[in-house]
Amino acid sequence: MNTVIDQAVQVRLIATAFGPYAVPAVLHYQPADPLAVRMFFPPEISLDGSAVDWAFARELLDEGLRRPAGRGDVRVRPSGPDRTVMEFHAEEGVALVQLKTADVRLFLARSYEAVPAGGEPAHLGMERGLAELFGAA
Repeated sequence: MNTVIDQAVQVRLIATAFGPYAVPAVLHYQPADPLAVRMFFPPEISLDGSAVDWAFARELLDEGLRRPAGRGDVRVRPSGPDRTVMEFHAEEGVALVQLKTADVRLFLARSYEAVPAGGEPAHLGMERGLAELFGAA
């Protein structure tokens, strides 16, 4: 069974020129890629008008709820008791978004129901293995 977990979230895009404004986004998790979380943003927030898709470790998102986490393109940190800040670093600059921590916790809980922490290796390559088993590969 290939359960996909999508959760719509409202984020506040922190823009220095215009101040924060609300933007719809989607957190995405699927057991076929058990270590990763994706976050999709609508085209209207990108510089070139195309949809934006970031992939990062589920563990990074989890750790970032408690303390600053990440050193690469995606960084996550708590911002008070009710908010979580995510930073997305690209050549064009840095985008900061703020989410409700409760939304992130709910999303993570759903992902851990699908694939418990530590159970990720059992899901890696599962689809290829099934295809080989049924002779489709």
